[in-house]
Amino acid sequence: MSTKKRVIALGFFDGVHLGHAALLRRTVEEAARRDAIPAVFTFDRPPKEVVTGVPCPLINAPEDRRDLLLRLHGIRDVIMAPFDREMMTTSWEDFVTEILVKRYHAVHLVAGHDHRFGHKNQGTPERLAEKCARLGLGCDIIPKVEVGGITVSSTYIRRLVGLGQVERAACFLGHPLTLTGTVRHGRGVGSSRLFPTANLTVPPHVIVPSHGVYATRVCLPEGRRYAAVTNVGTRPTLNNGTDVTVEACILDFRGDLYGRTLRVEFCRHLRDEMRFDSLESLKDQISADAETTRRYFAEHPL
Repeated sequence: MSTKKRVIALGFFDGVHLGHAALLRRTVEEAARRDAIPAVFTFDRPPKEVVTGVPCPLINAPEDRRDLLLRLHGIRDVIMAPFDREMMTTSWEDFVTEILVKRYHAVHLVAGHDHRFGHKNQGTPERLAEKCARLGLGCDIIPKVEVGGITVSSTYIRRLVGLGQVERAACFLGHPLTLTGTVRHGRGVGSSRLFPTANLTVPPHVIVPSHGVYATRVCLPEGRRYAAVTNVGTRPTLNNGTDVTVEACILDFRGDLYGRTLRVEFCRHLRDEMRFDSLESLKDQISADAETTRRYFAEHPL
């Protein structure tokens, strides 16, 4: 582990939204001023899930949170600690002194106005600022961020995603809704009889937009980007049963993607999911969806 000093932003950062961006921007600025590493301290799972035993729906899997923090916000070190019983019972004061300062060499901490931490959430922004002052650490408490009079929050964005309002969600996220997954073998109907498709495995507890068809951007690991028509739902025309799938029809792509990891960015809701009388009718509709998607990306370049 590097012993270089760090400026550390604190939070769970689900969605890595505009409210988080304010913390991250301040973290990067202060790190540059101090010649320190801009870092984030977060957890591998929601603390509430561990405490209550009830799974929490999430905007992002841990891998997507890490990627967004590093790729979009200038963070250089993401400390994703396991939230286990030891962490759950650590006092807020020990969390600051023993973990952030002694283990990760924090010289400055950044937290949101509503950040709670430590055993039984007894750590508050006010206590954090006071503790930092006593220790000689820098500290910034970032006020809430609003868009159109609405406070930016992961809870509100989850609601938008659940309604399929991906464009509005992007206004609060500051980037398109992102889902990274491994391409798995489907039933072969899409690729053999319709269009080349990629069936993605959705990580546990990660929410997907409401059932429907979306204009999406698909990003391959080597950096290539493609427009895609992505269906979220049960594929009723193909009698897929009740399993929810994310199936991207990647336009103008040729090649084998099985087993590879793709990032799908949801850009626009095109239509609700529906059942068609035949595969030919489904193919005609997907062709129309593809043209709509092409027009969208002609105005919003990949």
